[in-house]
Amino acid sequence: MKELPKTYNPADVELEMIEFWEKNRFYTPSSDSQKPKFSIVIPPPNVTGNLHIGHMLNNTVQDVYARWKRMSGFNVLWLPGTDHAGISTQTVVERQLRKEKLSRYDLGREKFVEKVWEWKKVYHANIKQQLVRMGASVDWSRERFTMDEGLSKAVRKVFVDLYKRGLIYKGIRIINWDPEQQTALSDEEVNYEERKDKLYYIKYQLLNEENEFVTIATTRPETMLGDTAVAVNPKDDRYRSMAGKKVLLPIVERVIPVIADEYVDMEFGTGALKITPAHDPNDFELGQKNNLETVQVIDQRGKMNEHAGRFSGLDRFEARKKIVEELEESGLIEKIEDYVHNVGFSERGGALVEPFLSDQWFVNMKPLAEPALNAVLSGEVRFYPERWTKTYEHWMRNIRDWCISRQLWWGHQIPVWYNKSSGEIYCEIEAPKDIENWEQDPDVLDTWFSSWLWPFSTMGWPDETEDLKKFFPTDFLSTAPEIIFFWVARMIMASIEFTGKIPFKDVYFHSIIRDDIGRKMSKSLGNSPDVIEVMNQYGTDALRFTLVYLAPQGTDVYFSKDKCEIGRNFANKIWNAARFLLMKKGQSPNAAGEYKHDIFDRWILSRFHSTLKDYLKALNEFKINEASRALYDFIWSDFCDWFIEVLKIKSNEHPESSSKIFESALNIFEDTLKMLHPVMPFITDELWQGIRERKESESISVSNMPELNEQLISEGTEKEVDLIQELITSTRNLRAELGLSPSLKCDVVIACRTDNDKKMLESVLIYIKSLAKIENLELVDSKHTPKFKSVTSVVGPYQVYLKIEGLIDIEQEKRRLDKEIERAESFLNSINKKLSNDNFLSKASSDVVINEKKKQEDTKQKLEKLKNHYKSLKD
Repeated sequence: MKELPKTYNPADVELEMIEFWEKNRFYTPSSDSQKPKFSIVIPPPNVTGNLHIGHMLNNTVQDVYARWKRMSGFNVLWLPGTDHAGISTQTVVERQLRKEKLSRYDLGREKFVEKVWEWKKVYHANIKQQLVRMGASVDWSRERFTMDEGLSKAVRKVFVDLYKRGLIYKGIRIINWDPEQQTALSDEEVNYEERKDKLYYIKYQLLNEENEFVTIATTRPETMLGDTAVAVNPKDDRYRSMAGKKVLLPIVERVIPVIADEYVDMEFGTGALKITPAHDPNDFELGQKNNLETVQVIDQRGKMNEHAGRFSGLDRFEARKKIVEELEESGLIEKIEDYVHNVGFSERGGALVEPFLSDQWFVNMKPLAEPALNAVLSGEVRFYPERWTKTYEHWMRNIRDWCISRQLWWGHQIPVWYNKSSGEIYCEIEAPKDIENWEQDPDVLDTWFSSWLWPFSTMGWPDETEDLKKFFPTDFLSTAPEIIFFWVARMIMASIEFTGKIPFKDVYFHSIIRDDIGRKMSKSLGNSPDVIEVMNQYGTDALRFTLVYLAPQGTDVYFSKDKCEIGRNFANKIWNAARFLLMKKGQSPNAAGEYKHDIFDRWILSRFHSTLKDYLKALNEFKINEASRALYDFIWSDFCDWFIEVLKIKSNEHPESSSKIFESALNIFEDTLKMLHPVMPFITDELWQGIRERKESESISVSNMPELNEQLISEGTEKEVDLIQELITSTRNLRAELGLSPSLKCDVVIACRTDNDKKMLESVLIYIKSLAKIENLELVDSKHTPKFKSVTSVVGPYQVYLKIEGLIDIEQEKRRLDKEIERAESFLNSINKKLSNDNFLSKASSDVVINEKKKQEDTKQKLEKLKNHYKSLKD
């Protein structure tokens, strides 16, 4: 048995416990186990930097399920790994190079990629350290990286298979372009933000019709240099005679047609639409439909190109200013209005996205989407919260082709080679043998092209490995809702397509962690406290418990590190309870005295199994915060605040049986530690080893979870003890209202409604007297009210009378209460005036108003108590 220090110091426990777990390889699943399997693949964190608090929540959730299932008789694999995160990692490494006044082009592709591998090595080590420190019970022997050789082979195989089936193709399309990183982005990699902008109304002169114009409205005058048509709606009476005519494009003075198409929104601007096929996806479709010319005027860097004439070389925003100035000088600006609209920014680098005409690789997604949609709608794959099913369905029914090529150097290079002589295309898993005659496509694949294979590529696919047979499909995925399209949907599609199986059964979308002012925790904002520092300051278990305790299913969490006081205080409470039980058991003689169990023994067993029932239900429904709250309430309130206090009285009354009393309590405490272990692994394993003699290689994490026995749950017993607790609490409150010293004992009479009510209390008088600090306690029939001056309260079928004669000066107490009541009424009047003042309500923030209303309600309650107390003194 370990000796438990007086105070719990996490630093003394955690590092030793990690070493103990690793040494004994508790978390490497047995290859020949006959137990049912339970498997999870970790959502691989990006090697772009350290993990933040949001990652800690997600990994705590996964660890809770891994540990719970391991203790429930499952052969558990939690497989760890990291993601190469193409554009994100390349962005941060290039940022580092710029500090050295270098670019990737100065290094060249090979040297630059070497530099990124160096970055990966450092931050992979940091990420692993953080996961180890937070107690993640992963199997490190199976760790994977998305650019491992095995995973790279899987990526190449999927690309080649889809290419040969015609589902991967190369085509010229309008794509999202990041002009800073100079790479394509998928639709899901664009974040839209509402921005205030200008809407410019520009007059295009009708050809050969002097002083006749058609006015278009645009937020991007710089793209007009690439206009190849003006479109109107054929149903728009204003332009019924316009279709078929031509206009002169200002500045460029290019003649372009006016076309009719029902796509045009008659309500936007003037109802006439400039068509720029090279710089707008909808215009591109109209251009294809109407066989329009395509003129590209903005290049990959976001600068005006040679087709922009005298504006060539200008940044797109600088060109906008110059073009507007020129149009104003020519009298071709009709008006300029303020305009609010959504603008796209790169999800990775933050650059303002440019719609760009480019030759890119795409995946035709529609054939892959239907089976994946059916898997979720049929319930084969289940989402928690369930509301995300609708979001998933909407996206899958409206799925667009996926642009998978990126103009980057870090990532999986596309397995396509072009013959230098003939131009022949070669697409295979392995490079051509006469490689000197071939040139590989320079682009790399979208990061998500490797991530969508993660559940099965990490287990050895496309090879038929033992892990793939044993642990795939996986059982559980915990992830953020914002990557439901990026990752979850694509994993389901890829898994069904290439393995014929779903990748996982249950998907839990965890809470989004925000800082205390509501911003999402992210690496780019740098608004997450350092997780190692938080663990050092409060303890890892405190951080883990606080995160899941504060995170209801489907609700955002506002986090600041001082909230970890919740977890730290809880850990201290548990530690002190263990020390008390061990100390008392050690002090108790091993006498063989008989001990008869009473209502509190039946109650604590009932409460334990009620808690276990609620805990299991919550975990099965992926309501992890409800599981943690059930544990918190049982341990803090039922066990520590009530049962331990009862034990003290019990052992004093039955010293000959105290050893049995505390042994019985330790049994319940040990099973409680097992329930708590998945959430707080360090302190529970330390205490579990400390309260019993254990073998050197034993750990709570591979012990058995307690079994639920519903026959021990007694609602009647729990209700009876609830009443006893309320009586004790009510008596304590009466004492507090009188300002009596805690050590001063008083006389109390409890009037009982029926004989059964009286009988129930007779067996627990010793507990009520001791816990409520009562000198003399009398039970009477409710018809017999005491003759002495008292204060009183009603609890269910009981009325409590606390004798005040001889304890306080009644007249002095009345005078004190008069002043208290006067102050409370004055304060309430001032709040009422404030809340009835329209001027105050119109100017005050909602938080201030809510706070004032709370003060109002609290003061009303206080006033009611004061008046009741005063009335009892008069009576």
